[in-house]
Amino acid sequence: MVAHLLELSFFISAWMLVASGCLSYLAFVRDVSREVPLIELVLVVRDFLDMFPTNLPGLPPERDIDFLIDLESGTRPISIPPYQMAPAELNGLSVQLQDLLAKGFNRPSVSPWGVPILLVKKKDGTMRMCISYRQLNKVTVKNRYPLPRIDDLFDQLQGASVFSKIDLTFGYHQLRIQVADIPKTTFRTRYGHYEFLVMSFGLTNAHAAFMDLMTRVFRPYVDSFAIIFIDDILIYLGSRGDHEKHFRVVLQT
Repeated sequence: MVAHLLELSFFISAWMLVASGCLSYLAFVRDVSREVPLIELVLVVRDFLDMFPTNLPGLPPERDIDFLIDLESGTRPISIPPYQMAPAELNGLSVQLQDLLAKGFNRPSVSPWGVPILLVKKKDGTMRMCISYRQLNKVTVKNRYPLPRIDDLFDQLQGASVFSKIDLTFGYHQLRIQVADIPKTTFRTRYGHYEFLVMSFGLTNAHAAFMDLMTRVFRPYVDSFAIIFIDDILIYLGSRGDHEKHFRVVLQT
């Protein structure tokens, strides 16, 4: 009885706000925790299945821009000993290092730079390797490339009724690091000294650099039928026919 009264009270309050002219948004919430999405069921995507790999196969192609690490004047190499790790953590670290090496994302290093790493447990119980770039970030010149305002993005969606969202897999690993800055990414482990050849999570300017890359790639479509926010792409339009055409354009870019 109490639950029904609360629902009725909420409905009346919402109706009064809408009637008074307040801007309203309708959201549908669905529990998808048990659903297993099948990308093959998306008609347009069937022609581009090679663009949706489970894992990145190797180094990304060379692009117009690389990730830069500009440091404040007078900065000396930062070198911090590795953290102590439990045996279970070391096992997880060894597996992840082998995976990164196999893909060519990092390589052994003799750099004077070096920061420690730690492992953080994910929701599924596996460990995620996190590199402690805090000291490096403190002396890195900040990239002030602007991120889109959320309210501006919502304004672009007014009148749209069909949406498709693409989330890039390991997006940061799809941008190479400038050769001269590779030694600055070095991290230390019990199993050796390694440096990244692709942009790593935890670097202070990673968001800005990737936003810059994505905007350059999809600039002709921004504010027309696509919204870009770092490594997320939202394709929107009022009719399904044109939407499928624009979806293909984005996948072909």
